[in-house]
Amino acid sequence: MSDTPEADREGELAHPRTVYDLFGHARAAAAMEDAFARGRMHHAWMITGPKGVGKATLAWRLARRVMGAPAAGPEPLSADPAHPACRRIEALSGSDLLLIRRPYNEKTGKLRGEIPVDETRRAPEFFSKSAGEGGWRMCIVDSADELNTNSANALLKTLEEPPRRGLILLIVNTPGRVLPTIRSRCRQLALRPPAPDETARWLNEAHGVDTGAAERAAALADGAPGRALALARSDAPGLKDVIDAALKGLPDIDPGAARKLADAIGRKDGEALRPTLMAFLIGYARDRARAAALAGPGGADPWLDAADQLARLAGDTETLYLDPRQSIHYALGLIRSAAAS
Repeated sequence: MSDTPEADREGELAHPRTVYDLFGHARAAAAMEDAFARGRMHHAWMITGPKGVGKATLAWRLARRVMGAPAAGPEPLSADPAHPACRRIEALSGSDLLLIRRPYNEKTGKLRGEIPVDETRRAPEFFSKSAGEGGWRMCIVDSADELNTNSANALLKTLEEPPRRGLILLIVNTPGRVLPTIRSRCRQLALRPPAPDETARWLNEAHGVDTGAAERAAALADGAPGRALALARSDAPGLKDVIDAALKGLPDIDPGAARKLADAIGRKDGEALRPTLMAFLIGYARDRARAAALAGPGGADPWLDAADQLARLAGDTETLYLDPRQSIHYALGLIRSAAAS
């Protein structure tokens, strides 16, 4: 497999197209398997849920079946990794499968911040061709909330004219960032993370993560298995204590803890930590907003505003390549301002 960075891969974890175990979503997999077996497959599915919950793993699991791999066990959408269809998928060599994602820019040495229109313009030509061995042609977009306006509109044209024996899977972390016209043309399947204690047990039993580290990683990831596994293989579980230390004196922010967070996120190997830290701060602001709303009118407004600004900051940090250290200090400043209001 190439060493070129892949936008749809979580840190140093294996790419979902090479992962054959699906944790926590047997019911969703069974629904897809039943729809495919009965010939009632909607032409476009939008698989939603928090990052790292297993959306891409489910999508690639379905892809193996659609591309011709037979069932290889009692679990829904199971497949044998040795089957030729599975090997073609892992190598991205099958002519009946199209993957649309943020491309790698050879000139800058970085992944593009969004999916450009040239990527989605490949879909109409792809679906215009006859399918090969499996009889189907399939396109996976990971993730659809990274489409820009032009690329989203180009994809919409394909959705408006469903290809015969064609299937489009949109993986979406934030449904609100996807055009309503795209959402309305898809069958939506929402994945929710298992309870953190279940994910912690899975980390411990399936991946050999120490019990304490597994519990902290699962809690920090809100139960999302893929994100929890990525965090467990980093020093993120230990950062939870640093986050708590930074916020415990609100409206004051502990400067030493803030520096530790900024240094950890700013390291080259800290890229996988950034979305999780921002998600934690967004969740923290929203929790404070709910608590303030229950306490009386007006108190929730500063926290709701902080949550909205944090969400925008999280997206801009990834797509505009903002300095992660400065972004974290700014994020903590938003939390401090809300607490002081």
